[in-house]
Amino acid sequence: MLAKIKMVIFVLILGSILTTALVLVNNYTDPIIAKNAVLKVKRSVLLAFEIPYSEENVEQVFDENITSVEKGGKEFFINTAGEVCFEFSGSGVWGPIEGVAALNPDLETIKGITIVQQEETPGLGSRIGDKDYLDTFKGKKIIPDFKILPPGKASAENEVDGITGATLSCNAFSAILNNQFSKFVPLYKGSE
Repeated sequence: MLAKIKMVIFVLILGSILTTALVLVNNYTDPIIAKNAVLKVKRSVLLAFEIPYSEENVEQVFDENITSVEKGGKEFFINTAGEVCFEFSGSGVWGPIEGVAALNPDLETIKGITIVQQEETPGLGSRIGDKDYLDTFKGKKIIPDFKILPPGKASAENEVDGITGATLSCNAFSAILNNQFSKFVPLYKGSE
């Protein structure tokens, strides 16, 4: 009986020590995680706007070049040239696709797109996040609808070539972009 009581006391003491340690670590890391999340968004916005920065001056460059405004519960980022950027997200084939899209002041032409997170098939669908591929979106129109077509088929100003072997990922990505453009461009225009 005494052995069982000692074991219960030991478990309670050990559990209390470990719980306290976890709470302390959580309290220490929460602000760091939050700051890194904000920096990740700032980097992505700067990349979409093609504003050069270094890791040491991300916040300074962002503050000097970008204004953040909220319209209809959505955050928009506006640079000194009047271009507008917003975060987007949606379901890809294997998981969420998240990023930021920047539009020229006409709100019809893509300035740049940056993928922040995606879980598409490595080497195939994951190539939607490659800078070289996303650069093909620059200057493309989002009206009436933005289209990602089979490789070699894009010819209109609202079309880009897809990635061979990644048709489903490309279709999901174009659906996300069209959905987000149709929601957030009118939201931004409506409250200018």
